[in-house]
Amino acid sequence: MVYALSWSGGKDAVLALDRAVRMGLDVRYLFNIYEGVTGLVRFHGVRRELIGAQAEALGLELVQASTHPADYGAVFERLMDELRARRVGGIILGNIHLTDIRSWYEDRLIRRGLAHVEPLWGDSPAALLDEFLARGYRTRIVSVNLELGCSEWLGRELDAALVAELARTPGVDVAGERGEYHTFVFDGPLFRRPVETVPGPTFEIDGHRVLELRPAAPLLSEAAEGASGPCPTA
Repeated sequence: MVYALSWSGGKDAVLALDRAVRMGLDVRYLFNIYEGVTGLVRFHGVRRELIGAQAEALGLELVQASTHPADYGAVFERLMDELRARRVGGIILGNIHLTDIRSWYEDRLIRRGLAHVEPLWGDSPAALLDEFLARGYRTRIVSVNLELGCSEWLGRELDAALVAELARTPGVDVAGERGEYHTFVFDGPLFRRPVETVPGPTFEIDGHRVLELRPAAPLLSEAAEGASGPCPTA
């Protein structure tokens, strides 16, 4: 069976892919939905071109679609139909423990006869982060929910020291499962080469403080087209 994996560019999607590959699943596609007006993945704030650069570095085919004028649900269902037309039989998601989010996806996949795999489901968020780092992946925090997280995390590479800091922050899911923060993975064992970026400006959108990452060199697609204070700790 051919699988496609829901791709945000962040750590959970990468670890779900890593586990799926180790499970022997035939993952051929990544699929991604971005906001059509800005060209950014919603909440993550990652440019769609950088999502493409990740897929290229991973050697996987990317299927992308944008919202506006259609909403996320309609776009997701259209993408599932497109993947089925490409003979995809199963969808891989990187959810950890939010049952309402899982149910939303399951309902739509079951109606289309698509298998549903959740490689991370039910595992300890802290253990998943430990595994992600032990596997050798590298990621940077690129978006912080200003109500749930701390903007001083923005731009920092996720390492053992930062994980310990997250774990000490009251009310924070260490893996950011409730949207406290989002990441962009730029290197690791499945990558053929690192995705090189340089930091751009920061901005606020949808209640998030976002660090704009820019490609360190022009991407092939582009060439063809021509702050808050410290967080409290317990």
